[in-house]
Amino acid sequence: MARMYSRKKGKSGSTKPVNATVPSWVKYKSKEVELLVVKYFKEGKTPSQIGLYLRDVYGIPDVKIITKKSITTILSEKKLLSEIPEDLMALIKKFILIKKHLDENKHDMPAKRGLQLTEAKIFALIKYYKRVKMLPADWKFDQKKAKLYLE
Repeated sequence: MARMYSRKKGKSGSTKPVNATVPSWVKYKSKEVELLVVKYFKEGKTPSQIGLYLRDVYGIPDVKIITKKSITTILSEKKLLSEIPEDLMALIKKFILIKKHLDENKHDMPAKRGLQLTEAKIFALIKYYKRVKMLPADWKFDQKKAKLYLE
């Protein structure tokens, strides 16, 4: 994928196999996988961490192939998903860390640029989530209250 704010092409990544059939070596049923997803979410894992954990520990290559639903869909059906999506929360955390760094190092101009780019990514993502109605239309990102979003 191309980088957002530099004219570089970015790193190549792996692609998933074309056939979306359940491998013969997977021994888990759809309901079992859904229960595992809910269990690990209640333990405090994010949806992406749940996917990695199920892959590494249980040998489940892809939740969507087995359950025909994504992890976020499973969690939203159980009404467990938070109001703010995971990728937006990660950008807000990054924003807070850069802001804290800039408070201590006022003359760090590359960090200031990084803060501006992160803020632009946050606003672009908010705009997208409002358009697809994953965030309320009146939701706003307030820089001064950014730490409250994490709680």
